[in-house]
Amino acid sequence: MEQATDAQQAVLLRSEPMPEDAVKVKGYDFNQGVDHDKLLQSFLTTGFQATNLGLAIEEVQRMLDWSLADEPVKEGEDEELRDPEARKKVKTKIFLGYTSNMISAGVRDTIRFLVQHKMVDVIVTTAGGIEEDFIKCMADTYLGDFSLKGRDLRLKGINRIGNLLVPNDNYVKFEEWMMPILDQMLHEQKTEGAHWTPSRMIHRLGKEIDNPDSNDIPVYCHDEAVSAACAIAGDVMLRCGQ
Repeated sequence: MEQATDAQQAVLLRSEPMPEDAVKVKGYDFNQGVDHDKLLQSFLTTGFQATNLGLAIEEVQRMLDWSLADEPVKEGEDEELRDPEARKKVKTKIFLGYTSNMISAGVRDTIRFLVQHKMVDVIVTTAGGIEEDFIKCMADTYLGDFSLKGRDLRLKGINRIGNLLVPNDNYVKFEEWMMPILDQMLHEQKTEGAHWTPSRMIHRLGKEIDNPDSNDIPVYCHDEAVSAACAIAGDVMLRCGQ
């Protein structure tokens, strides 16, 4: 009986009152139509990972909205930055980091949009993130399945990235395009003293893409003066070409 009483007390224990500022769980009501702004806002109160996504959206919005005008003028600050209008023009410097598999996937088009419209100031990626982007300018990547056997695909000259399929020919096209550019860059290094940092190399390759409809991220980095940083530009196929 004592055990039963303990169980009853645990189940029937009266709750303490919730704080007055406690947020109630509430999802989006599609009966009111599709309002994308309100849908995204509703993630905050949906719970589970939707709430984390909502918090991330809020943080990004805070980054986009901030200007130096939001901060008090510090003692000894530059005279030109004491003017309220000048302070409004000093915005957040946004760094965007991503891995190569995001470029292999359709997320590439989202990243390209952000760079194209200068919604980020600096991109930081791997050499594969640069390489895969150029390759997509020259040939398509296809949907496959996670369960496809790598050995069988390899015999057909096809590579698998998760559930994405990349023909070997894509890499051949990339190397055929890349090699003459590397030769010219080497020539400029020897004759003009050009110093090829990873960022300069990425901008040069973006300039060399002869396709105005390529939607290539380094092309927009070059056109929109967005910095591109890659710690190891000599990796993967780029390394093979050197």
